[in-house]
Amino acid sequence: MRDVSLPIHGRGAGGNPANRFEAAHYEIAPDADEPPSVAARTELIADNSKSILSENDSPDIGFRFSLNPYRGCEHGCIYCYARPTHETLGYSAGLDFESKIMVKYNAPELLRQKLMHKHWEGELISMASVTDCYQHVERTLRITRGCLEVLAEFRNPVSIITKNHLATRDIDLLGELARHHAVAVFISVTTLQSELVAIMEPRTSSPQRRLAAITALSQAGIPTGVLVAPVIPGLTDQQMPDILKAAAAAGATFAGYTPLRLPYAVKDLFQTWLREHKPDRAEKILNRIRSMRGGKLNDSNFATRMKGEGIFADQIENLFELSARRVGLQSHYPAMSSAAFRRPGAQLGLFG
Repeated sequence: MRDVSLPIHGRGAGGNPANRFEAAHYEIAPDADEPPSVAARTELIADNSKSILSENDSPDIGFRFSLNPYRGCEHGCIYCYARPTHETLGYSAGLDFESKIMVKYNAPELLRQKLMHKHWEGELISMASVTDCYQHVERTLRITRGCLEVLAEFRNPVSIITKNHLATRDIDLLGELARHHAVAVFISVTTLQSELVAIMEPRTSSPQRRLAAITALSQAGIPTGVLVAPVIPGLTDQQMPDILKAAAAAGATFAGYTPLRLPYAVKDLFQTWLREHKPDRAEKILNRIRSMRGGKLNDSNFATRMKGEGIFADQIENLFELSARRVGLQSHYPAMSSAAFRRPGAQLGLFG
């Protein structure tokens, strides 16, 4: 495993920290004559999962079922709370997470099987609750689109969170779901500074492209909002009013936010990145995170992990509420309905 912390162009992590589940770990020293570009190549690995929906019972998450066509994410966001999920697959939360992508090639077929089950009643499904369903490989693999084709056919409600303008490719399907009040799309905007995006979220769409996606989706009649996430105290928190103002001007009608979370290996990856790219502000940022997380860099308590606690958490919440209200953004999801849910062809079973 590569475990050096050298920046790699187009990647968030500079190496692979040890997997917390592995007893042994080895490091390869960097070769001055061979740049680390090989480590940056993306590898697609077939994920042979037998089911497609994950069921959630966390009391602080507003959905029960989620669908993730991919595990791992090329976007490479250094702060991504999902990075440790790659450790359960035997990989690292670092460079492996953004370069070894598990692909559920049969996701649309598995989804159809699930929705055809007699006990399925059209419950809301969240797409990209772990990794972005519109990451780069989706442009050619079109697995997310295949899943949306199934959802549109069944008129099953779905919510989507993405940092990629590619979501506009599927306006036809999202628009069909919108006609039945069965879709909501969040475009995630962390910062409006393109230079910060380039090093913090290296393979995501630029802030301008994300705002353009909000405009295209909303003009097509698709309920579209902005998710300011994660809010990084001391780095991006003061940008929240400008982000919300720009999103509202682009056509967003609702908004949400989540403070930074740094579970397991993410806290070390983020600290390394911070000291590499923002050395003059690193300690200030880390101290503010600790002040919001009970003196630690991460808080897994269901009651506080999504909002934080303390004076800085309160300031962020107040800033969000005031800024959202000022530009006319609702702070809650639009109402979605399963009233139009149908099981195509199921009635034919009555005739044999």
